[in-house]
Amino acid sequence: MIHVCSLARLEETVERVGARRVITLINAGTPMRRPPTVAEVDYLHLAMNDIVEPIEGMTPPGEEHVRTLLDWVGDWDRAAPMVVHCFAGISRSTAAAYSIVAALNPGRNEMELARTLRARSPSATPNRRIIAIADRLLGRDGRMLAAIDAIGRGADAFEGTPFFLEIDR
Repeated sequence: MIHVCSLARLEETVERVGARRVITLINAGTPMRRPPTVAEVDYLHLAMNDIVEPIEGMTPPGEEHVRTLLDWVGDWDRAAPMVVHCFAGISRSTAAAYSIVAALNPGRNEMELARTLRARSPSATPNRRIIAIADRLLGRDGRMLAAIDAIGRGADAFEGTPFFLEIDR
């Protein structure tokens, strides 16, 4: 199971769900620490800004970020939950969680997964750049991006409420 949360809810979410792996997608230089119950080898930090087009002085999500993310989850034994988080738990983390589920369950319907994401997180607004790159890398022929576009922008929120996605359904 994959749990999604904000930076502010990271340690409490890891503790509550018993997660042993964590993925951080956050701006370089944002103060944070790896939860003490998560071993360094089970922690992935991807430094990127939450943007969809390049902006001078900022780091957009790139193919290297998404490829690293997908490769890193490929050896996850799923014995314990994983937590994916970004600053607000709304955009980068929801895009990463959606992409991870699609990667680990290649038969999962993209639209069904997007609808599940929306039902679990009314504020989810997955980063389109991350989704587009994952879609291409996973050979989903635009279906991931079309599904995310179909559910539209999430409800306005300062911080998303923690939620989970199942890998298999």
